[in-house]
This record gives sequence, structure tokens and C-alpha cells, in this order.
Amino acid sequence: MADVLKKERLRLFFPFLSWVSDIGRDTLKADIMAGITVALIAIPQSLAYAQLAGVPAYFGLYATLLPCVIGILFGSSRQLSTGPVAMTSLLTAASIIPFAPWGSEQFYATVVLMALLSGVTQIALGLARMGVLLNFLSHPVLMGFINAAAIIIGLSQFAPLIGMSLRNSKHLLSDIAHVLASMDEMHAVSLLFGLVSLAVMVTIRRYAPRLPGVLIAVALATFISSLIGFEAMGGRVVGKVPEGLPSFGVPALDWKLIPSLIPMAFVIALVSFVEAMSSSKIIAIKTRTPWDENQELIGQGLAKVAAAFSGTMPVSGSFSRSALNLAAGARTGISSIVTAAAVLLALLFFTPLLYHLPRPTLAAVIILAVFNLIDFKAFPSAWRASRQDGIAAGTTFIVTLMLAPNIQYGILTGIIVSLAMFLFRTMTPRIVLLGLDENGHLQNAEKYNLPRFHPKVMAIRFDGQLYFANVSYFEQSVVELVSKDPGLRHLLVDSRGINGLDSSGVEMLRGLVDRLRLNGIELAFCNIKGPVIEVMRNTGLLDKIGTERIFLTEQAALQVFKERLATEPDFPTPAK
Repeated sequence: MADVLKKERLRLFFPFLSWVSDIGRDTLKADIMAGITVALIAIPQSLAYAQLAGVPAYFGLYATLLPCVIGILFGSSRQLSTGPVAMTSLLTAASIIPFAPWGSEQFYATVVLMALLSGVTQIALGLARMGVLLNFLSHPVLMGFINAAAIIIGLSQFAPLIGMSLRNSKHLLSDIAHVLASMDEMHAVSLLFGLVSLAVMVTIRRYAPRLPGVLIAVALATFISSLIGFEAMGGRVVGKVPEGLPSFGVPALDWKLIPSLIPMAFVIALVSFVEAMSSSKIIAIKTRTPWDENQELIGQGLAKVAAAFSGTMPVSGSFSRSALNLAAGARTGISSIVTAAAVLLALLFFTPLLYHLPRPTLAAVIILAVFNLIDFKAFPSAWRASRQDGIAAGTTFIVTLMLAPNIQYGILTGIIVSLAMFLFRTMTPRIVLLGLDENGHLQNAEKYNLPRFHPKVMAIRFDGQLYFANVSYFEQSVVELVSKDPGLRHLLVDSRGINGLDSSGVEMLRGLVDRLRLNGIELAFCNIKGPVIEVMRNTGLLDKIGTERIFLTEQAALQVFKERLATEPDFPTPAK
């Protein structure tokens, strides 16, 4: 028993121990092949996403090195591939623009600092077991944000696709308008490189999906660029990529800037983890292996910290590369270690080959990667499910687009709107007037056109917890109902929908009991849930109401009312 507890404790601190014991000849072969396959996609993608984040291309390679290893060692998913991703890269660039000039050393240093802050934020959330915070990011809000962000990412790559530069102001739409107004400055050869690269990747994806289309397109474009002298023709290329390992060290800490970056770091931590969470859930379902969201928060946070100490950009779990890793047959975390090793080889021996890689080709890689993120069907689907969800999704989408590149405010707005809608729904829950059906059960009187059980008895059902935000609504609704019925003597509350009761609800019910009794009306309850009855008992409310007015079932309540009112002359004729 002690040995088992010791092993469990070790796995808590070193999650990779859960899959190290599974490494064997067969798994090792599968992991090596999967790791190489992912590396063939990860290398060109990482270069492209560095461009999206506004940092030199080699930052992307650095971000696919140590962070990839740390993420798999300390996360809970065996096949999650960590590295640069489109959404996190865009959020990073948008967060830094207000604080540092685009393309400056200060900008690069702030990107590294953001990796550290967002990583520490994720680690803190994981240690505090706050993975539940993801519930605040509802699906409609997430869909609204992802659709808007995908459009923004695509628009942001239009300028490099045609050989131009964005002004990188605080308003992306005005920057795009400026590019469109300056189309006479377009570099035709750059556009040709971008479109042909895009066509090659789309064609390979459709007709030969097993081939690394991104790598093939990048290799062909780089070769042709070198052959025709694309840079000498005015085209923009990646340029010199430093050989060897990144310079490891503690990031420069700007204590005056850190307070301003913390809100942005939280958004990056939240959004980037949503992508990692989506991948991990799918992997867990397909492989039937456990997944711990809090452990993954820690693992992804440590990966970001490793990125900061590697002098590079924030990272996250990649949905596309994780799916490829799983499809390629990865069995353990060794596949991610092999991917990192392949990137290391590229940094040590092949960086000169990247010099002539056209930037329009990288723009095409990004555009193709985010195209699949667009799903406009999510909006009508959310609206049909709930108008509040539709409003939250639409608001998030519009605000994110309007405030681009500061898209972090879009998702914060979405979260606030979503919470406001939730609060509105819980403030005014449904109160249903109940009638007696032919089988002797209480049902929705209005829906089924049912009569009341007795003219002197009214039965209602309250669908929601009784808490501080809706106690006034409940009290007002009850008073309004009873005021219209001067002959009423008993009010029965079917409590099967009441799943919570706080102190505000207790005090409201105390006052309501007294108020109704002064008017000759007795308040009774049936179908009360255990936690609610416990609150009533602990606060003395149960004695206030009277245990004789608390019924286990509606049938028990109706039987007692029938006996009490049997002598009343109007009992045989139910009132509608």
C-alpha cells in the first residue's frame, strides 16, 4: 500500500511516469515515425506563426524545441503537441502593440515577458485546481471569438501575401483599408508566390492528404525563390536564421510594465488553454486514457515558462498537430520528444536553407491553417438553442472584429455578456401554475389546459434555485398570484426545480409565510430536495413553515388537502 501511494505521489509531480513504463520496441517505432511526421509540419508552421506574432521567424523554431518537451513531460495528455499556434500568436502580437513599437527589440523582449507571465498564470490556476474557470468561457462565446479571430488572422496576412506591410496601428480594419487603398504598391511576384503556395497545399491536402503538403510547398517556394533571386526582385524573405541553440536565461523583467500586461496574460492563458483542452479531450476519448485539466494547466504553463527562458514566444497545445500526432500512431510522449529533436537538427544544420523562404508563402500557410476555424453555422445553432446564447455569440464576434487587433477585449466582452445573460435567466426563472390531469398528477395548467385541484388551493412550480438575485422576483410573483384570488387558502410550491437555497431565500420565505398567514393563506411545499430541506432545518425555517406543511410528494399533499377540504361545499366542482 505504501509503495502504491509513493508511486501515485511521484506521478503527481512527474506525470510522464504514467507513460514511461509503456515504452517498448513497438511503441518506440510508432512514436519515432509520428514525431518525424509532426516535425515536417511543425517546422514550417512555427516559422509562419512567428511572423503572425510579430517576431523573427526563428522564434518559432525556438518555441518548438524545449517547450514541446516540457509540455509533454508535465502535462496529462500523451499525444498533445505543444508549440506555436495561430490564436496565441495573434493574441500575443495584439497584447504587445500598445506597449512597444512593432519590430523593435523592446517588442521582442515584451513578447518573451508575456510568455513568462501567461505561463505563471496557468501554473497558478493549475495548482489552485481552477480548471473549472474554463466553464466561464461558454461555447457560444468561444465560437464567436474563434470565427472573428480566424477572419482577423486571415486579413492580417493579406499584406504580406501581396508583398506589403501593415501599419500595425491600434485598428486592424483601418490598416487593411490602407493596404487596399495602396494596391498600386503591390508586389506581383510576391502575390504569385503566395497564391501558388496556397494552391499547392490545397491540392495536396485534397488528393494526397498523407503527404506533408505544408513542407512541400515551403520547400518548393524556397528553392524557386533562391533560383530566381526573389529577394533581389524586391520580395521579402525570412532572411538569416541564427544557427544553434537559443540563448537560455531569465527574461528581462520590466516591473513597471508587468501590471499592465497581467490582464492580457490572463486572456492568453485562458484562450490558449481552451485549444489545448479541446485537443486533450478528443485524445482522451479516442485513446480511452485519463486526462486532468488542472495537470494540463500546469504542463502548458511550464511550457510557456520554458519558452520565456528560451527567449521566445508563448506556446500552446496545437489542435492540428496533436490530431496529426494521434493519427500518425503516437503512443507515448516520446513522439513529442522526437519532434523537438528534429527541430534541434534543423537549428543546428539546416538554417541556411531557410534564408530564401518567401514570407508570402508563410502568409499562405497561416491563411490555410485558420480557414478551417471558420464556422458560421455556429451562430444560428446558438440562436436556436437560446436567444441569450445567440446574443452572446454575436456580440463576441462583432466586438472582436471591431476592436482588432486588440481581440482580447472581444473575448472579455463575451464572457461578461454570457455571465450577464446567465444572471438574467436566474433572476427571472420560470414559475408555472399547475393543474390536475386525469391521472391525478400536477402538470402545467396553461400548456395542457388543466383545472386547479380545488378553488381554495393553488399549486405552482419554481424552476431555479432561490438565491439573493431572484428572491424578490419569487416573492413578487407569489403575491401577484394570490392577490388575484381572494378565496385562496392554501398555496402549494412544487420544489423539485429548486436545487439551492441561500440565506436571502430563507429570510424571504420567513417573511412570505407571515405575510400569507395574515391573509389566511397557508404556504406548503412538496418534492423538496435534500440539500434544500437541510438548509430549512438548520436555519429554523422548517419549524416556521411547520412540518405538517412539508410533503414528500405532490400526491401526499393533495391527499391531505382533500381531507381538509372535504366538508367544503365547492370541492366537487374544480375551478379553472
